[in-house]
Amino acid sequence: MSLLFRFFAVSLLIAGTSIAVTAWLATQATTGSIRQEQGEALATDASIYDRLLGYAAEHPDWTGVRSTVDALARETGRRIALTAWDRTPIADSGDAGSPQLPVNPTVVVDPLNVNPVLKPGAVDEIDPRAVGPFKLTREERAHLRERAEAAAACDGRTVLVQPNGRPVLTRDKPQTVIEDCDFDDVLHGPTETENTAGHRLIELVADCLGSMPGLKPFPLPWMTPDLPEWYRPPQLTASAQETACLAAARREQLAPHVAPAALLFLTEPTGARPATVDLSTAGVTRIAWTALGILALAGLASWLTANHLVRPIRALTAATQRMGAGDREVRVTAARGEIGELARSFNAMSAKLADTERQRQALVGDVAHELRTPLSNVTGWLEAAQDGVAATDQRLVALLAEESLVLQRLVDDLHDLAQADAGTLRLHPEPIDAAEVVEQVVAAHANGDVTVTARTEGELFLVADPVRLRQAVENLVTNAIRYTPAGGTVSVEAHLDRGVVIEVADTGVGIAPDDLPHVFERFWRADKSRSRSTGGSGLGLAITRHLVEAHGGTVTVAAEPGVGATFRITLPVVTPPAP
Repeated sequence: MSLLFRFFAVSLLIAGTSIAVTAWLATQATTGSIRQEQGEALATDASIYDRLLGYAAEHPDWTGVRSTVDALARETGRRIALTAWDRTPIADSGDAGSPQLPVNPTVVVDPLNVNPVLKPGAVDEIDPRAVGPFKLTREERAHLRERAEAAAACDGRTVLVQPNGRPVLTRDKPQTVIEDCDFDDVLHGPTETENTAGHRLIELVADCLGSMPGLKPFPLPWMTPDLPEWYRPPQLTASAQETACLAAARREQLAPHVAPAALLFLTEPTGARPATVDLSTAGVTRIAWTALGILALAGLASWLTANHLVRPIRALTAATQRMGAGDREVRVTAARGEIGELARSFNAMSAKLADTERQRQALVGDVAHELRTPLSNVTGWLEAAQDGVAATDQRLVALLAEESLVLQRLVDDLHDLAQADAGTLRLHPEPIDAAEVVEQVVAAHANGDVTVTARTEGELFLVADPVRLRQAVENLVTNAIRYTPAGGTVSVEAHLDRGVVIEVADTGVGIAPDDLPHVFERFWRADKSRSRSTGGSGLGLAITRHLVEAHGGTVTVAAEPGVGATFRITLPVVTPPAP
């Protein structure tokens, strides 16, 4: 199974599971909140409706309703608008720049036809606050209130005032004293206002029913004063026609005393209706389709991302195969991110391998040349001696010995590098004086065309392998002499500077700035020469770097073309032993 398909399948599985679980948790967790919000919105609508319905029940028109509408708008944050049936504005909490009202109203405000959802419990769907001609006069209310409070004080009952102003007595605790209470019938019988209105109601009912045999007047509500609501329908068995006539008679009697029906619009200040959330089957279906859409987008994104990630991996795979086939110049395009870092690492590795291959090829050529010259000399002189052309004297022996030393030096350098690469280069550290090492190296090169000087300052004690340290300094001095023309100077200085510092400076040809990073690479030479006089094997500086680093130190170079070069070895210092 390919990496692309596995990445896509796992991403799709994770995305699908996450989307499904998130959708389920969100639906389950928010259902209660949504219902609560919808309940609060419905309660707000019901509160606004009830306030305006009460206004309509207590006023014959909508003349002064604007203050009530504005107050409700401030309390609820809604835009509240009332219009007549023909859409003539009655009151609107919005300003002149408010959006147009919706086509359909929220509800109809009619105290004679109450909405049972927003105002449940209304008898005959008539608002109980619509009392019309049954409203008591001020004198009647005061008289009845006085008698009701006296009766309540006597037997412990509570006084409640009905919408028309009539007080009634209710009992909210056990009766204690009733024997000495003097009640009259004024609390139990109708007042003059109620009597007049009641008779008119009976006439209207009779007109509705016509002359029906056996019709008796309806008992009026105030004939049962213990009922807390005087407007409760009479407790009698009536036919549907009689009940309908009673409701119609009530509406006819109350109509002149209440405000006409009006259309109520409840919207947000922007003009939009309050948002509702439907979690019915259709709503769940929409959620499911939305989740599938998101899953499809997630799948597409996963596929594109997988392709984007796998493409450079495939390129790297192809590049490694080409490299395995011998192509050392192969490179890949490096993008951003971890894959880009991998690509850059591969390119660096490929460049390093290519450079190593070039160095290997150069090594083969260099070694072949370095071996060919002395071997050719040795072979030629031996053949000449064998043929009797050259005399086998001391001069021939010295010449052959010199060529053998050249071969031995090259072999030793290669052996040292092989040990350094394998990590088997052994050191034999001991307390030494770096000044002695410097003086020995300088003394060995004292008799030549280049002047070699030494200068040391202070006590330069350290723990090091004296043979390997001398080899490192010897390589630097030999290299400096090789690139310094006759009559030039090579100075070797040693001093303390946060460690033992040994500097080898020459007045030779110097090193170009572009060549400085390559100075300590093996087989590298500045003039690319194979000449015995200036070329060398190209291994000395690489060996020096390995030897210095094996001692825990560093070696650096600073140079300027035509002026010379300065190599600096820094080694950790130790306290000299006690005498």
